[in-house]
Amino acid sequence: MSLSIGLTGSIGSGKSTVSLMFDDFNIPVVDADKIAREVVEPGENAYEQVVETFGKSILRKDGTLDRPALGAIIFADESKRKLINSIVHPAIRKKMLYLRDKHLKSGAKCVVLDIPLLFESGLTDYVDRTIVVYVDEAVQLNRLMSRDNYTEDEATQRIQSQMSMKEKVKLADAVIDNNGTKADSYEQVEKLLKDWKLL
Repeated sequence: MSLSIGLTGSIGSGKSTVSLMFDDFNIPVVDADKIAREVVEPGENAYEQVVETFGKSILRKDGTLDRPALGAIIFADESKRKLINSIVHPAIRKKMLYLRDKHLKSGAKCVVLDIPLLFESGLTDYVDRTIVVYVDEAVQLNRLMSRDNYTEDEATQRIQSQMSMKEKVKLADAVIDNNGTKADSYEQVEKLLKDWKLL
């Protein structure tokens, strides 16, 4: 039986680190963030719509999206964040489902869909089971400030733009506690895959 797993977390939870661990178990990962970047590359439909909606001030000299400039606009204004999501999300979903099905048809026992806003976007019907990568809020805040050089206010703003970690944990089928070392998280992933008869 093939299984699709939705992997999620919150910004700064270390989800990307956990996502890379599945490679060791030969489990393909479909990365929504990677696809999100691909669908807004020049020439793509979503790119054209974003430029039409937000204007050329969000472009770099080479014509690609200036992500920090766009981020500053959408994180400060919820209506603009909803607007960009209404353009980009359908394109991401279409490509994600295509890749999920491609892996499963080619005989993969399991495929992981790495989706940051899995619950917020109501995408749980794309997967059979869900895993949340969890960290305490203080750890999350510190990681964001040191990783992305955000001020405490900027980091808090980004954390609060998402569903709380505690809410996500309630909704998940399984939780990887990522407060400890990488090795601790790796052991949890391995145990979970064994429990789910995927190893």
